[in-house]
Amino acid sequence: MLTLSLVATGLTSALALVSLGGGLYEFRVVDPAWPRRPELIQPERGGVSRRRFWIPAHIVFELALVVALTVTWSQPEIRLWLLAGLASHAIMRIWSAFHFIPKALAFERAAPATIAEGTARRWTRQSFWRLPLDLITCAAMLGAFAVAARLA
Repeated sequence: MLTLSLVATGLTSALALVSLGGGLYEFRVVDPAWPRRPELIQPERGGVSRRRFWIPAHIVFELALVVALTVTWSQPEIRLWLLAGLASHAIMRIWSAFHFIPKALAFERAAPATIAEGTARRWTRQSFWRLPLDLITCAAMLGAFAVAARLA
């Protein structure tokens, strides 16, 4: 059972780090450029499709987290770390679902000339604050993995 715990927490940690990497990529590469050139985030105009990365990344991470919680539920030292990561991830996802995603979809659908650069810049500045939540999620997943490794 401990080996399964190690594999489940290791996979979940790796997937959390993939999400963090995606967030850092958006923050460092995509977000500085697109407010001046909105077509960069408009897939129908040849721009990047954020949903092609984020939908699978979140689904796979969340499924792995459910599996890790199921496998380690009887191990409170691991479970605590996973629940902390779940809480952080849930806050980020709920905030995104009700604030960031609707605005991002509006930016993707709008004619580039109608998007005010200041409004787009505000969105990117606000979006940055999702990264600390991703960092907390990653730290919690790595904490779970470290405990699983110690117990194995």
